[in-house]
Amino acid sequence: MSNKKMEKFEELAQKRVSDTLKKLQLIGNLANKNNYDYTDGHVKQIIETLENEIKVLKNKFVEESKERSTEFKFK
Repeated sequence: MSNKKMEKFEELAQKRVSDTLKKLQLIGNLANKNNYDYTDGHVKQIIETLENEIKVLKNKFVEESKERSTEFKFK
C-alpha cells in the first residue's frame, strides 16, 4: 500500500470513527427518562440494529458484503 493511500485511510478513518462516536453518544442521550419515553422494544431494536451493522463492518474488512440499509425506522 502506498504511503498516500495509508494517509488517506487514516485521515478518513479518524474523522468517520470520531463522527460515529459522537452520534452513538447522542443516541445514548435518548436513555434519559426525564426527557423521553420509550419501551424495551424500542431499545432492543436500536441495539440490534447497531450490533448488526458492527458485524457487517467487521466482515467488510474480510470480504465485501451485500447492500444494507442506511435508514432506521421502528417496526
